[in-house]
Amino acid sequence: MTTATFAAGPTCPDGPIRIGSITSATGPVDFSDAPKAAKALFDATNAVGGIDGCRIAYELADDKADPQVAAQAARDLIENKKVVTMAGGASLLECAVNSQLYKRSNLSSIPGLGVNPVCFVSSNIAPVNVGPYTLETALGLFATNQLRVKNVCVLLTIIGGSLEAHKAALARWEAISGQKAKLVDLTVPTTGDYTPFVIRARDAGCEAVISNAVEPTVVAIVKTADAQKISGINWMFLSPGYSVEVGKALAATQQAVYAGTEWEPYTDQNSDANKEWISAMNSAGLPLTAFSQGGYLSARVIIDVIKGIDGPVTRDSVSKALSSMNPVSYSLAGSQYVFGSASTHAPMQATKVMKLEKGNWTVATKDWFVVPSK
Repeated sequence: MTTATFAAGPTCPDGPIRIGSITSATGPVDFSDAPKAAKALFDATNAVGGIDGCRIAYELADDKADPQVAAQAARDLIENKKVVTMAGGASLLECAVNSQLYKRSNLSSIPGLGVNPVCFVSSNIAPVNVGPYTLETALGLFATNQLRVKNVCVLLTIIGGSLEAHKAALARWEAISGQKAKLVDLTVPTTGDYTPFVIRARDAGCEAVISNAVEPTVVAIVKTADAQKISGINWMFLSPGYSVEVGKALAATQQAVYAGTEWEPYTDQNSDANKEWISAMNSAGLPLTAFSQGGYLSARVIIDVIKGIDGPVTRDSVSKALSSMNPVSYSLAGSQYVFGSASTHAPMQATKVMKLEKGNWTVATKDWFVVPSK
């Protein structure tokens, strides 16, 4: 009688499990908190013996928000470093640059922060964050369903190839709410005088204004509204607006300011949902930021997926495990995460909405605000 031996868990006959990350760390933005948080969790896993004895080698690359650098980094990680998957990255553009390469290479990517529209419409990429486009839809629904406003307006800055994604987010809100935007302006600059835009919103009778402004622009828009003595408008920003720095800068504002989150509000250090993330960041001496939540969650997902592999951990086995995984709940997120086998991936569809109160962010939605599928 012959006894067959079966693998009972992941194995690593070729050495450490190599995981890659491409991030915009230098250049116009610094998203490095995301991969640093992922590395912290990978390091902590290695410190207790790895994944079933398999150590993780985390390969980091900075694309400098340059498409040529992003393409070169991906080729190096895939061809030279032999990574089996990507996790924890956060880039302005690398999804658009590398999605087809990932598909040809059967490589799956779990960004800690998906920014570019292609991150959410690729068969081989599934971010752990909600993303700016779903957040725009969510804020529109929060305005109509919770604040009960009738005149929703949209003031957006269009960067790169994001125009169609923003239009689709607006169309999704209109289809679900049954309303039409009172004003849509897609010409807001990243810097400059925002007086004409604030005045236009006032004159159009906007009761809520959705903006994808980044931190400095959020502050400038709200301060301009104060200077013009605007009242009656709910200013609604995406996750970049939800920061301690924005709160401090706008402590004296008279405006109603809201912002959507990507995960459990990171400023709530007493939240049970944040405990594991906070512990990991404190142990690694890293700051508690929303970007680090994304990097941590991305690393948590890929560790859990690899734990479920029986046999060698390879690019093919990781991609197969991700495509066949069941939805998983994580305390940091309001949606279950799943990679799956669909041609596009945007699994995270829930946000909590924060309101600024005298310089401090408070939760305006007790429960997660979920964007319905239809």
